[in-house]
Amino acid sequence: MPEIRPFPGVRYRVPEAGLGAVLAPPYDVIPPDYARTLLARHPRNVVRLILNLSGGDQGYEEAGATYRAWLAEGVLAADSQPALYLLEQAFVVEGESQARLGLLARFRAEEPERGTILPHEQTRKAAKEDRYRMLLATRANFSPIFLMFPDSAGRFATRAAKLIETAPIAAYTDDGGVKHRLWRITGEASVAELGSLVGSAKAYIADGHHRHATALRHRDATGPDGAWTLGYFTPLDAPGLVVLPYHRIVTAGPSLAEARGRLAEHFDLKTVTGIQELARAVAASRAPHAFGLATPAGEGLLIEARSSALGLAPADTPSCLRALDTFFLHRVVLGPVLGIADEAIEYVHSLAEARDALAAGRAALAALVRATRVRQIVDVADARESMPAKSTFFHPKLPSGLVIHPLLA
Repeated sequence: MPEIRPFPGVRYRVPEAGLGAVLAPPYDVIPPDYARTLLARHPRNVVRLILNLSGGDQGYEEAGATYRAWLAEGVLAADSQPALYLLEQAFVVEGESQARLGLLARFRAEEPERGTILPHEQTRKAAKEDRYRMLLATRANFSPIFLMFPDSAGRFATRAAKLIETAPIAAYTDDGGVKHRLWRITGEASVAELGSLVGSAKAYIADGHHRHATALRHRDATGPDGAWTLGYFTPLDAPGLVVLPYHRIVTAGPSLAEARGRLAEHFDLKTVTGIQELARAVAASRAPHAFGLATPAGEGLLIEARSSALGLAPADTPSCLRALDTFFLHRVVLGPVLGIADEAIEYVHSLAEARDALAAGRAALAALVRATRVRQIVDVADARESMPAKSTFFHPKLPSGLVIHPLLA
């Protein structure tokens, strides 16, 4: 079971109306243009603490010095007693209102081999090195690792709903229209009950694999207390746990007519006009695997796998990976069938980004996919396998800087 503890969270001491001006998304979803927007928005935006803005050693040193200065000034200050924190995020997806409730807590990172905290994707050396150096410089976690845990009976949701009947300690709306409300839980009985509910079963990493790997490296360097880090735990059965499609763009590839000829043998193909309409058709498909290819001219091709296409996957492919659209797209379609090189494939966070890339001439094609289902993520993690890069995009992202976790070691 994951080890869960309360902690004295470090929080911004700014008027509630200004909270949105100092917070930011996780470090890995902040493009350069948006980073500049955040820097201009407020001189003490948390982006100064989570990104290496100057580059090299200097950038890490500046982040650490800035964090210590803000603590000394009182801009950031620790809560007076250890607590668990409940975070509600209310948002709209495709016209439907949703809400996700989760617990921010101190927890101990553990190797996947122990079977308590399970990843579903591989990590990259450069990203891990960046996060480790930032951790050493600041000695704090600004962005929680996002974890899912089983709660099929709804016990966590029921208890948490009771605890948030009081007024929150903080509330703000982010640039994406997501409404955040935060509660601090300090009562001994409530802390023990929430910790027990969250820690009663294994947890699955949704986002934050590099931060989890960094915590393990820190433990190896400093001792057992170095494994304590910041996590956000939410039920994997909750309706508000939303995974969006993670589309691809292709900078160099075949024409749509060429693609049609290469795919015709094993796939059902349908012409669809407009990228928005194509995305809807892909999402609505009930084929074993379905994708879409869109061109800058607005042409679209819906691609649905016939039974014969399933045999194109490598024979030794585990069933949990064989079921994934992203695995099938990369291992069967893009390279082997369409001849698209890996270096020509880039990833975009939204359909709007794919559309913009096509319109700007930065992409020859956009490859649209269906969202990966939560149960597929669980199956891959339980099998100790890894998904292709960028197979999941959990929405909404968790804010950086809302509750900061100071290291123990």
